[in-house]
Amino acid sequence: MRIFQVILMTLAMLAAIPSAFAQGVGAGAFGGGPSHIAAKLVAEGAQPAPGDGTTIAFAMTPQKGWHGYWENPGDAGLGMTVEWTLPKGVSVGPLRYPVPETLLISGLMNHVYEGPYAVLASLKVAADVAPGTRLPVRVKAQWLACTDKVCVPESGEMAVDLVAGSGTVAPADRAQFDGWRTHLPRPLGSQATYALVDGKLRLSVPFPADAQVRDVHLFPLAEGLVRYAAPQKVTRNGDRLLIETDAGEGGRGGQVQAVLRTGDHVGFLLTGAPGVVEAPPSGGQARAILIALGGALLGGLLLNIMPCVFPILGLKVMKLAKAGGDERIVRREALAYTAGVIATCLALGGALIALRAAGTAAGWAFQLQDPRIILALLLLVTAIAFNLAGLFDLNAVGGGDRLAGKGGLAGAFWTGALVAFVATPCTGPFMAAAMGAALLLPLAAALAVFAGLGLGLALPFLLLAFVPALRRRLPKPGAWMTRLQRILALPMFLTALGLAWLLGQQRGVSGMTIGIGAALGVALLLWWLGGRQRSGRGGGLIVGVAAIALAGGAAMLLPDRAPAAATENGNSVPFDAARLASLRAANKPVFLYFTADWCLTCKANEAAAIDRAETRDAFDKGGVTVMIGDWTNADPAITRFLEAQGRSGVPLYLWYAPGGKGAQTLPQLLSPATLTALVR
Repeated sequence: MRIFQVILMTLAMLAAIPSAFAQGVGAGAFGGGPSHIAAKLVAEGAQPAPGDGTTIAFAMTPQKGWHGYWENPGDAGLGMTVEWTLPKGVSVGPLRYPVPETLLISGLMNHVYEGPYAVLASLKVAADVAPGTRLPVRVKAQWLACTDKVCVPESGEMAVDLVAGSGTVAPADRAQFDGWRTHLPRPLGSQATYALVDGKLRLSVPFPADAQVRDVHLFPLAEGLVRYAAPQKVTRNGDRLLIETDAGEGGRGGQVQAVLRTGDHVGFLLTGAPGVVEAPPSGGQARAILIALGGALLGGLLLNIMPCVFPILGLKVMKLAKAGGDERIVRREALAYTAGVIATCLALGGALIALRAAGTAAGWAFQLQDPRIILALLLLVTAIAFNLAGLFDLNAVGGGDRLAGKGGLAGAFWTGALVAFVATPCTGPFMAAAMGAALLLPLAAALAVFAGLGLGLALPFLLLAFVPALRRRLPKPGAWMTRLQRILALPMFLTALGLAWLLGQQRGVSGMTIGIGAALGVALLLWWLGGRQRSGRGGGLIVGVAAIALAGGAAMLLPDRAPAAATENGNSVPFDAARLASLRAANKPVFLYFTADWCLTCKANEAAAIDRAETRDAFDKGGVTVMIGDWTNADPAITRFLEAQGRSGVPLYLWYAPGGKGAQTLPQLLSPATLTALVR
């Protein structure tokens, strides 16, 4: 079927070419009709240097409902063809396509682009071209634009005028082309192995076990290797990615090339050679789900000792002590608390998955990269701290009696929701791998992992509620509860101080000043409320409305931009993928770590191990470059690098030894001995 479609489309294009070009159309459908995929030829630099060159691109913008095709279009369609007219001393390399999408129509698999995309090519200028020489570049291009019902051959005569010069590139043009380059398949570097067994193609791809992949699909460059519309079974076996699908009618023997999609418009160009490939192991995904669930459960359990979580958990424990032996009330509140924790974890996990599906580079705790969220948390934690200190009375925090009446179920639920929300900065050290794995799994399994995090976080309270023997060990209600509540206010005040500092890191001194001012305003409102409560009067509604208005006004006053990024300091440099590649090519040792100011474990590791004198001395003696990836504010480049390492959050510590082939992933809890041992 494919060959007849190609023949018919080719005949249609050939028949239309004379009339189309005779009419002098620029970019449009053959015959002079409107273009369904707008095309424009652009250059990264208008003044390419002799002996070097620049990158040029066909910027393609399909209309809604239309799509263009990859170089191997699949079961139907045609890729782009070009005919260059170039000045003397100028040459253009082959077209480089971004990683495509799959589109199944009537049982036919199409390799397409349904949104804007760019096809790139390298333009070289000979060394003997004199500076100032005009370099007019002309091209006749043909492509196919299709919907799910109709296809239209289109063409364009495009031009870009260059001048041989210094090779400078405008920052805006560099950023645009860098964005396009991120979607080009990267060379894998290691050779894959394939085998044809009983009509099946089995492909074994070297790929680190902890590296993240998502929406994996194999796009062969040559026809006949696979049946395009056949399902592709993908499993992992250690440091191997195994793909099994129906074999095509050709491609037997010899090397083959393909693009392996490993995420949203990202992937690798791989070369495969014939060899022995074992059948994919059964149950691989089930094991991955169980491992991710275990990591999430353990991570949630350990979060209970964090300073921003423990005080609120302490309040719930005191609530249990007050409940005495009433099993029904205790268990109902425990279940409501657990429901609040799990619902919030599911909401955050679902939002993360949705953002990534929409093409946003986001990771776990993504909400803490928004200074408005930090401001809201600062005001909320300030209110909780003053409540614990006895400034005013807020039953909703302690048990929710006023929110839900008998049993306090609403209060327990919202307490659980608050615990889960403020705990997200602390999840990195215990469950980074679990969160990274969750983003690879099917939607239901991924949400189960996020629910496992919530269950682990709620587990201590559940155990106390459902195991009477544990609850009987709690002290009887008394004056100690008031003293403990005042003590628990201290870590909450420290948390508020940390959030104010974080706001300063994200939006500078002015941002921190606005946050502290808003917190002071909330404290004054609560002081006024406490005075009225002690005299038997109300005022909670007035304070609530005023606090919301204060928070909204403060959020509007926050600066729009973050402070300038850190510059190089001694042997420490900001993260830069190109700089990392050059250091590795120069055989230099590199310690690369990713941190964020809202990550408590990151800060603890820096204080206890990284920023210690013995570590700095050892790294200085060993000539180690320390590279820092600061993820405090949303940084898509760091997010993509983390994804390539199979992580969706921080911290992450990598060691590149001189002469080493790859990165060594270090433990997420560091000590000076761990780091100094690297250079011995």
